[in-house]
Amino acid sequence: MPFDINKLKIAVIGLGYVGLPLAVEFAKKFNVVGFDISTKRVKELNSGKDVTNEVTSEQLNEVLLTDSSDVKVCGLKVTDNINMITDCNFYIVTVPTPIDRHKNPDLRPLIGASETVGKVLKAGDVVVYESTVYPGCTEEDCVPVLEKCSGLKYNKDFFVGYSPERINPGDKEHTFSKIKKVVSGSTKEVAEFVNNVYSQVVIAGTFVASSIKVAEAAKVIENTQRDINIAFVNELSMIFDKMNIDTLEVLQAAGTKWNFLPFRPGLVGGHCIGVDPYYLAHKAEELGYHPEMILAGRKINDYMGLYVANQVVKLMIKKGHTIKGAKILVLGITFKENCPDIRNTKVVDIVSELNDFGCNISVYDPLADPDEVRHEYGVELLATDKLLPNTDNYDAIILAVAHKEFKEIEKKLAKKSSNVVIYDIKGFFDKDIVDGRL
Repeated sequence: MPFDINKLKIAVIGLGYVGLPLAVEFAKKFNVVGFDISTKRVKELNSGKDVTNEVTSEQLNEVLLTDSSDVKVCGLKVTDNINMITDCNFYIVTVPTPIDRHKNPDLRPLIGASETVGKVLKAGDVVVYESTVYPGCTEEDCVPVLEKCSGLKYNKDFFVGYSPERINPGDKEHTFSKIKKVVSGSTKEVAEFVNNVYSQVVIAGTFVASSIKVAEAAKVIENTQRDINIAFVNELSMIFDKMNIDTLEVLQAAGTKWNFLPFRPGLVGGHCIGVDPYYLAHKAEELGYHPEMILAGRKINDYMGLYVANQVVKLMIKKGHTIKGAKILVLGITFKENCPDIRNTKVVDIVSELNDFGCNISVYDPLADPDEVRHEYGVELLATDKLLPNTDNYDAIILAVAHKEFKEIEKKLAKKSSNVVIYDIKGFFDKDIVDGRL
């Protein structure tokens, strides 16, 4: 079946950290409808604001279409109305793929998005999945839903592609169009068409994978590889602490060799690195293979929040603090620096463990949404009011996330009493003012 890029009308399903930047970029060249089930998110975007900070108001308003601007051949319409995507012919699914409390893949958002697309799918349409999954998921789990909801046949009436997302939340340098894109299709012709579509907006270039499964596997091992490498340096950090050696100084020295990989210890959260290895492990175990290294890395990284909390308590005891009732300030709760994303943040593990010790915990984060943090984790953030928190009267201060705003706090900490325990997870503060760091 011939595919005509000149008649393309794109629907992006899911307008979060991945979907919105993609929709905005495509809207510069094509007619795009952005669909999200969250009415709140749709209203926010139609007002020209993106709370994820992945897209500026200027960038959004540049492509945003209103009812009076329908005559434009390109631009972005944002909606929660399924009827608005019925005349689209190229669907891109960018919904999250989390894990459940048993660390098994939670495909409900993906299946729900597939049901939505299936209801409007027509002969000749193409559906491209960007959500990170285990190899085989697109064709084994999503395609049957599309067939059932549409009554159409795969690779006869409609076609599928897979192009894994590579968005790095908060990264203003490696944006969607500047990251090389892996693409694939359910047939050779579909792969070529999907490649042609993405090539219109991805200036970094594309790579056509030989199959959908290869593209799925490539994505899931990208993050699994990072997870294992971070687990390695986290384990080194715990070993070197027992030897009274500064891990960051060791890594700096080792990094002088040309082929040494520059990974650093830290908390591993977020929607990708702390989640995707479980997808690969799930599929491996389903096939009868127990992945030793992958799960060992996950075990180490999942433990780091508890490790940090216990290290802080030990340092406080050494300085003569009473642990029960101690006042501790945690700086940052997002899963990474300079980003408001709190998904799967491991900072909450530190907070929870210190609460179990009977400490009084205050959390300050100028980027995180207080309502979202309260809803997701039951944690109350200190009011920001554009002011830095008063660091006086705390027994311990933990730098958990390296937001650039916290550099100003460093000046205050340099003048604090030597009895205050300062623990720096990120190696962000001057070494001379901290009592411990990973």
